[in-house]
Amino acid sequence: MFSPMAHERSESATSLATQLARGFTRALQSRAARLGFSPGQFPILLELWEEEGLTQRQLLDRVDVEQATIANTLARMERDGLIERRIHPKDKRAQQVFLTEKARSMRGEAMAAAEDAEQAVFAGFRRFEKELLKEYIRWAIANTRKL
Repeated sequence: MFSPMAHERSESATSLATQLARGFTRALQSRAARLGFSPGQFPILLELWEEEGLTQRQLLDRVDVEQATIANTLARMERDGLIERRIHPKDKRAQQVFLTEKARSMRGEAMAAAEDAEQAVFAGFRRFEKELLKEYIRWAIANTRKL
């Protein structure tokens, strides 16, 4: 049953999740800026630190953002010297994305910055509370993938 109260900012779970994500982004912002990347670039960096040479389409599927968003983010990352794009050897229409040495070398500090930001966001939480919250979030995300 529809409840108008459920869609007020403080009562809607999805609104609260959005506020949480924005809070993490703010917490990561200054830490990331010192290292030379933006919070919006972090999910792409995470994927490329695990596997370089992905195409834009593969990144799009893994990061789960809109096509225009990933195209703009990759363009900024290339401009900022974090990635380089190369023609795919088997498909001349596609480009593979590779990290530059600058991006590879910042991995440890960037991961520490993200961990610091997450610690700040969840300050005061006990370990089991944070684990339970993550489990609920994973459950909700799995539900969205069925839509």
